[in-house]
Amino acid sequence: MNLYRRTTLFALIVAVLALVALPATTVNAANASDPPQPPLGGQPSDERLERAWARQLKIYERLGKAFDRADALTEKAQALIDRAAEAGKDVSALQAALDAFEAASKEAHPLYESAKGLLNSHKGFDAAGQVTDSAQAAETVRAMHEQLAEIKAAMAGTGRALLEALKAFREANGPAGAPAPQFP
Repeated sequence: MNLYRRTTLFALIVAVLALVALPATTVNAANASDPPQPPLGGQPSDERLERAWARQLKIYERLGKAFDRADALTEKAQALIDRAAEAGKDVSALQAALDAFEAASKEAHPLYESAKGLLNSHKGFDAAGQVTDSAQAAETVRAMHEQLAEIKAAMAGTGRALLEALKAFREANGPAGAPAPQFP
C-alpha cells in the first residue's frame, strides 16, 4: 500500500472517529414531528424526555466506541506520520494536530467515564428507557446533556482540525506524477 492510500485510509479513520465523537444533535433540538413545546418553565412531556434520553444513550454508545478505538487509531496515524517524515515530507502541522487530538481525547475520556454513573442510575427512567418520575427524568436528561457538552468542549474541535491538517498534507504531498483531480 503506498503512502497516498495509507494517508487516505488514515483520513477516513479519523473522519469516522470525529463524527462518532461529536454529538450530531443537542438534547434541545426540536423535531418537526414534535408536539408544541410547553411554555418556558414548564416540564417537558414524558415522550420528549424518553426521546431525549434515547438520543443521549446513542451518543454515549458512539462515544464509547470511539474512545475504545482511539488509541489504536492514533498509533496507526503516528506510524503514517513517521513514515512520511522519513520520506522527507514536512509533517509538523499534521503532528501538531495529532498531538492536540490525543491530548483532548485523554482529557475527554475521564468525562466520558464519569457520565457512566448517570447512565447506570438512570434516575426517573426504568431499564427500558420509559419515564417513571418526570422530575427526576428531566434532571437526568439535563445532567447527561451537560456531561456530553463537557466532552464536546474538551475535544475542542481537535478531530476536525486533524482532518483539515490531513487534507492540507495530502494536497501538498500527493503522489508524485498523479494527475490533479478533474472536476466537471
